[in-house]
Amino acid sequence: MRFTVPRPKVLVVGYPSNPTAYVADLPFYERLVAFAREHELIVISDLAYAEIYFRDTPTPSILQVEGAKEVAVEFTSMSKTYSMAGWRMGFAVGNERLIAALARVKSYLDYGAFTPIQAAAVAALNGPQDIIEANRKLYRKRRDVLVESFGRAGWNIPVPEASMFAWAPIPERFHNLGAMEFSKRLLTEGHVAVAPGVGFGEEGEGYVRIALVENEQRLRQAARSVKKMLAGS
Repeated sequence: MRFTVPRPKVLVVGYPSNPTAYVADLPFYERLVAFAREHELIVISDLAYAEIYFRDTPTPSILQVEGAKEVAVEFTSMSKTYSMAGWRMGFAVGNERLIAALARVKSYLDYGAFTPIQAAAVAALNGPQDIIEANRKLYRKRRDVLVESFGRAGWNIPVPEASMFAWAPIPERFHNLGAMEFSKRLLTEGHVAVAPGVGFGEEGEGYVRIALVENEQRLRQAARSVKKMLAGS
């Protein structure tokens, strides 16, 4: 930090993570807040996947850390929790000064979301919350089906702890292809679409992201296609 030019002002984190599905624990956020204070940084925390977790306890928030509001702002979204993807509705909480600045900037950028979408968001937040647990169980079941069926097909996938994605290493025999070419081959030969990990940055090479957006039957169908592809390679 001392030798970085220009000096960083903002640190952005996002857990549970897209694309890796990694979950940060509370001690991580405690260290992060201490680091931000030491180096006079603003922390922006993206908590979009907060409610799609598969452990027994909820994923933590940076605002659980004492003093976090002095340095942090946290964003979350209606998209994942309430299946309102594409409606572009969310909210931010945290440092009062930063939230006020955000409100001023937004006043120059837009005039607010479409009113029916705002009304729908209010209804979602104030209405019955059983849909959250129902969605969590839905994605957990899909995760289990994906890991089990692809494993039997010959592609071992680490078990995601949260989010609606699996971060999967390319099968050993295809490592020489790289993420992009493997994804193309999987699409043309297996008719299964995944996102090449390199699309998320150079550190994603060797991985693909699989989305849990299809139902269990379609996931098993994809696993059968993967099995045929692996058997024929």
